[in-house]
Amino acid sequence: MTTFAITPPATPTLSVTDSDDLFPVRRVYCVGRNYAAHAIEMGHDPDREDPFFFQKNPDNLVCGATQFPYPAQSADVHHEIEMIVALQSGGTDIAIADSMNHVWGYGVGLDMTRRDLQGQMKKAGRPWEIGKAFEDSAPCTPLVPASTLGHPEAGLVWLDVNGVRKQEGDLNQMIWKIPEMISYLSGLFELAAGDVIMTGTPSGVGPVERGDTMTGGVEGVGEFSIKVV
Repeated sequence: MTTFAITPPATPTLSVTDSDDLFPVRRVYCVGRNYAAHAIEMGHDPDREDPFFFQKNPDNLVCGATQFPYPAQSADVHHEIEMIVALQSGGTDIAIADSMNHVWGYGVGLDMTRRDLQGQMKKAGRPWEIGKAFEDSAPCTPLVPASTLGHPEAGLVWLDVNGVRKQEGDLNQMIWKIPEMISYLSGLFELAAGDVIMTGTPSGVGPVERGDTMTGGVEGVGEFSIKVV
């Protein structure tokens, strides 16, 4: 019989709309600068870059969160709203034409970013984890199964802070579409059931302060309201 040296940690999960089922999370991949206007606002040329990815930790996802704890060691925390893709299967070198067969469902998430710490790491040529993969850094909505929703290719992506529109875009503005992201990622990693992809954010990212309320969503997928505390 297998025994563990310590009690195994709980498996991170996301809830599913209109269901008691839970979706177990294996890995979280985030695509950077996947909307042209956001790439430009971050000082990059969207026409000259292949997609690139970084990771958050599975337990950074907080499903159904109504509060976002302002993190330590930062004075410049930014919101980035994104659509989430959840995979039901995976593999390596997945063909673009086969990519959507691996999608289980969709949700909405925030890639909260300690921008000052991320900037320090960029300047030093070091990894971004301290800017991206901190506790509670990915509040998200429950998932909607693709069997119910279909596969959204267009739809408003938006985020307001205290009722003022800060981010607005459309899923059809993604530089790298979902099938391309899955195919490209599978050439770098072996994807598997339980993997989650955060698909990039429109322009307008910016700071939040304690007391702010972030509301946002992706048309047809989900919405949220979260207070910064």
